[in-house]
Amino acid sequence: MRSMIDVLDFSVEELQELIDTANDIIEHPAAYSERCHGKKLATLFFEPSTRTRLSFEAAMYELGGNVIGFSEAASSSAAKGESVADTAKVISCYADIIAMRHPKEGAPLVAAMNASIPVINAGDGGHNHPTQTLADLLTIYREKGGFENLTLGFCGDLKFGRTVHSLINAMSRYPGTKVVLISPEELKLPSYVKKDVLAAKGVPYVQTTDLEGAMPELDILYMTRVQRERFFNEEDYLRLKDSYILTPEKLKNARKDLSIMHPLPRVNEISVAVDDDPRACYFKQVLYGKYMRMALILKLLKEAGRL
Repeated sequence: MRSMIDVLDFSVEELQELIDTANDIIEHPAAYSERCHGKKLATLFFEPSTRTRLSFEAAMYELGGNVIGFSEAASSSAAKGESVADTAKVISCYADIIAMRHPKEGAPLVAAMNASIPVINAGDGGHNHPTQTLADLLTIYREKGGFENLTLGFCGDLKFGRTVHSLINAMSRYPGTKVVLISPEELKLPSYVKKDVLAAKGVPYVQTTDLEGAMPELDILYMTRVQRERFFNEEDYLRLKDSYILTPEKLKNARKDLSIMHPLPRVNEISVAVDDDPRACYFKQVLYGKYMRMALILKLLKEAGRL
C-alpha cells in the first residue's frame, strides 16, 4: 500500500507529476470536481492544526469526496489508550484514505504499516511535514519556473522546524541548490541534517546569525516561527522568540525577484508591513498547499485501486 510519510518516498519525477496535476487543477478545476465522489478522507489530528487540517478537508471536498475524523486526541479513543496501530486498522474500515498529524515522531509510519488504506503524514512532531513541502515546492515552481540553481535562505527555528528539514531534503535533489542557514546558536539546523543530507549530497551551505548580511544572495527566503510547543523551558522560548523579525527595512538589499515564504502560522517574525510586498508568497503557499494535497489524494487513491 502506497503512503506518503516522507517527501523522499516520492521520486523527483513523481513530485513533478504531482506539480503538473496541481497546475492542471488550478487551470481546470471543474474537471476535478467529482473525481473523488463517494470517497472518504479520514483526518486524524492528534495535535492542533488549522491550515493543514482545513486544507486537507477543502481538498477532498473540492474533489467531490467526503471527510470524517477528529481534530484533537481528546476526542478520539487515544484518550482511552487505543494504540496508533489499532486506530489505523479501525479507520481503514470506514475511509478510503487517512491524513494523520501526531506529536510523536514516527506515528504516521506506524499507522501506514497497519492500515489497509493509504496514509498521508500531516506532520509528526519535529520530524517531518511532507505535504507542507509539496506546498513549498509548487510555490517555488510557480515563482521560479523550476528548481535548479537556487539559493535558499532558511531563517529562524531550524532545530525544531520540520518544514525546514523536509524542504532541505527535497531541494537537495536538484542541481545547483545552495543553502544559507540563518538562526541563533541554540536553534541551528541539527547536525544529522547537515551530515546526512547537505554534506552527503554535496549541497554547499553556510551558517550565519546575520539575516541582513545574507539577504542579497538569496533567491528564496524561508522564514519560520520559533515554536513555543517544542520548548521544554519557557525562559528559553521567551529569550529566542524574537530573534528574527522581517521588516521592509531588512529587505532593502534583497533581490527584486526574491520569494518570501513561510509555512505559517506567523506570530511576529514577519511584519504585516511585508504582506503588501509583491515578493511575499506565504498566502499563495497556503492556496498551493490545497492543490498539491488534491493531487496527492488522487495519486494515492488511484495507486490503491480506490479510484
